[in-house]
Amino acid sequence: MSASYQTIEHDVPQSYRDKILKWNGWGYTDSQFTINKDGHVTFTGDKYDISGKVMPHFRPWFENYLGIDLNYVSPAQKLSDVVIDAPVENEDLIDFLKENNISFSNSARIRLMRAHGHTVHDMVNLREGKIPRLPDVVVWPKTEQEIVKIIEGAMSHNCAIIPIGGGTSVTNALDTPVTEKRAVISMDMALLDKILWIDRENLTCRAEAGIVGQSLERQLNKKGFTCGHEPDSIEFSTLGGWVSTRASGMKKNKYGNIEDLVVHLNFVCPKGIIQKQCQVPRISSGPDIHQIILGSEGTFGVVSEVTIKIFPLPEVKRYGSFVFPNFENGVNFFREVASRRIQPASLRLMDNDQFVMGQALKVASDSWWASLKSSVSKMYITSWKGFKVDEICAATCVYEGSREEVDQQEDRLNKLAADFHGIVGGEENGQYGYRLTFAIAYLRDLGMNHGVLGESFETSVPWDKVLSLCRNVKELMRREAKAQGVKHPVLASCRVTQVYDAGACVYFYFGFNARGLPNGLQVYDRIETAARDEIIACGGSISHHHGVGKIRKQWMLTTNGAVGIALLKAIKSELDPANIFANANLIDIIGSPHCKL
Repeated sequence: MSASYQTIEHDVPQSYRDKILKWNGWGYTDSQFTINKDGHVTFTGDKYDISGKVMPHFRPWFENYLGIDLNYVSPAQKLSDVVIDAPVENEDLIDFLKENNISFSNSARIRLMRAHGHTVHDMVNLREGKIPRLPDVVVWPKTEQEIVKIIEGAMSHNCAIIPIGGGTSVTNALDTPVTEKRAVISMDMALLDKILWIDRENLTCRAEAGIVGQSLERQLNKKGFTCGHEPDSIEFSTLGGWVSTRASGMKKNKYGNIEDLVVHLNFVCPKGIIQKQCQVPRISSGPDIHQIILGSEGTFGVVSEVTIKIFPLPEVKRYGSFVFPNFENGVNFFREVASRRIQPASLRLMDNDQFVMGQALKVASDSWWASLKSSVSKMYITSWKGFKVDEICAATCVYEGSREEVDQQEDRLNKLAADFHGIVGGEENGQYGYRLTFAIAYLRDLGMNHGVLGESFETSVPWDKVLSLCRNVKELMRREAKAQGVKHPVLASCRVTQVYDAGACVYFYFGFNARGLPNGLQVYDRIETAARDEIIACGGSISHHHGVGKIRKQWMLTTNGAVGIALLKAIKSELDPANIFANANLIDIIGSPHCKL
């Protein structure tokens, strides 16, 4: 990496972000899908169930399904070859940070590592060495009072601030607006990573906002508790990030979404600290101020501390799975589960495309008995039960509670699944399918190595529109890909991931072989925009839990209406009149340098 300026820094911490995470891909540096010397796909490292394992069926699926030629390689640019522009200079700010003993750096690599999330746009730009506007200096507050001080410094010295938690955003939320002329401060919350207290009597926990979900959960587990919030990104995302994006986890059926878990929080904005007078389970004191903060995505300020509900560790945790003859039967089963309110902690349904991909990702087994069981199961489902291979779909579930509760839940779901021609798939398949979720995000990096562009996006939708929305959006993605010149088959699949009384969350996966296209990313943008328009037209939401950022901002007016947008702008004007928190997420601000006039 080369940079044509002098690095200035003070008391720089040793951050996990700089030591163990990829700079241009998902996750840990030692973890990735790769092709071994025998030509099989394997997974490196030691952090996941599939680590060190060979997946002998995945390469044929990968090559045939997406038309991939693994001899064609699209290598990423080396970090050493990346050129970083000099930061916007603001000597007064640097002096201020030094005088107040605040950790900071304008190092090229450190700035780069905090300048992006994980959209396909982010990854393509990094792989191709197309470095966008970066923040100019990174700061690491150690206390809430240092956050206050940094904001005061930004206001006094005409700077902007973009907070960063885990950096897992998939909405371009961390991008620095290219038109921002002020020096931009990236406020890295990594040092605010401690549990402040655990209240056993009231079952609450107070923690700093920068704590990573995986660390929070492990520490709670050691004390006999769980927070129950388990998003796909739990290894990297933070408590403050969950609040600022209105996050959801895979076990929300039992424990709730983040808005259900938050009891109290502190929020630092240019006007000061927002906090309620007491930490109570509910309060009737006018509109809930927490709801202004939840989902605000760093637009008004930054979350500093959060009190959440916690739960005793369940006596029993058991996995399960079902196989259905088609997606419609699976959705109808889910709808009945919701109607009877018998959801287990987690219940997720994958369509046929994802079912087939999941089977292709099964690891090689040295066990003759395991291989026999697999072949017998396949014969039973396809030959004896009459399920069609190109229609089969599967569901995974997690039961948590007392042994009696789990036994009752499992029995009720097994019987109900049979009413929809579902077959019990067993605990082993359920565990494999659930835990594979944490490794599957690494697949996109393998795809990009061979010319594949891919992304996931989600929505929530009423029950009566789930099937039509899933069908229409998948058909549109295939049709639009063909119209945009994609020559190979595309991956257009979905899964139902969260269940509510009135509807469900649907998660789409989309990918295509961009080889031969003059601008694959532009093609991707057109297809995804069309897909999001179709989601809205089919009765779906702008987002279920990923948030808005910049990538979905064009649908905010349709979603919230003109009066709703005016209210958001009024809140912004009151809390941050100088637009210090200038990431340009959610809304455009009149008078700001990045406003679309």
